[in-house]
Amino acid sequence: MVIARTWVFPILRILLLMVVAVALVKFAFFPDKPVEDNSQSPSAEIVEPQIPVALGTVQNDVSLAGNIAANPAVAVPATAAGEVHRVHVKAGQKVKKGQLMVVLRSETFSDDGTSVRRFVNVKAPVAGTVSNLTALVGQSFVVGDPIGQIAPPSFTVSGSIPPEQLYRLLTQPKTAEVTINGGPAPFTCTNLRITSPLAGEEPGEGESSGGPLVQCAVPADVRVFPGLTATIVIAGGIAENVLVVPMTAVEGTAETGNVYVVVEGGEPELRAVTLGLNDGINVEIKDGLEEGELILQFVPGALGGEEVLGPDGMPLQPGECVIDETGMEICSDGSR
Repeated sequence: MVIARTWVFPILRILLLMVVAVALVKFAFFPDKPVEDNSQSPSAEIVEPQIPVALGTVQNDVSLAGNIAANPAVAVPATAAGEVHRVHVKAGQKVKKGQLMVVLRSETFSDDGTSVRRFVNVKAPVAGTVSNLTALVGQSFVVGDPIGQIAPPSFTVSGSIPPEQLYRLLTQPKTAEVTINGGPAPFTCTNLRITSPLAGEEPGEGESSGGPLVQCAVPADVRVFPGLTATIVIAGGIAENVLVVPMTAVEGTAETGNVYVVVEGGEPELRAVTLGLNDGINVEIKDGLEEGELILQFVPGALGGEEVLGPDGMPLQPGECVIDETGMEICSDGSR
């Protein structure tokens, strides 16, 4: 009896383990109900992002890189033909506007052949420092000849602006906000000018070749030096309580554009719109849409575009705008 019990229990234990193993194999590889293959059936419909047209505010600021330069020297012309009789200033001397610089001795002849001698004063046309003086006693000049130059104590901040950015400046600004890199607090420069070179015109010293140039006068009470770099921000206007949509939703960025209006049960409808101010992220809709209408957030096909990289080489996040090394604003949607 002892021998029988010794063999029976191990055999029962082995049989029990075999039954459990067979059951596990059946559950794993031979389910009672075939598993349906739904790999060919879509589990969800892909819907392009949609947004409602809403009221908002667009503040249009154009930012660009600039440089500080001393204003060019002003020539001092001879106001009569004759010889230099006396010189009252020297190079490097500061002068005031209207200060006497040179006296010319001029001789003219009357109708009867007699000569008439007169003395003509040449005065400083602007205040500044005499940077060049060519007049010597006894030297002859004709009317208009430069006898010297005066460097004014004034400076200009200037920078190139991409031509497409001019669309954002619907009105001609007169001032700009300037921040000197490593300099004093931001200040307002005046007499802002935006110029484009004429066909065949040679660019001046320090000017860019071919593109529009922004120039603005530095106030006299702001201490600057030639060669400083700066950031120029031009306020192009603000539109409040207007219809606003993301620029990613619009084909076109200035004056006119197209959006895709969501139509229930159908394909999006292409619709022309009139554009107003934009801040590089959002754009004002002046005509073509009504508040509450649904539009596609992205122009069809735009999501499949390439990533836009910032100056650090990293992709920009949706809606992000940065200033690149040339001073140009670039946004994640590729707009500039």
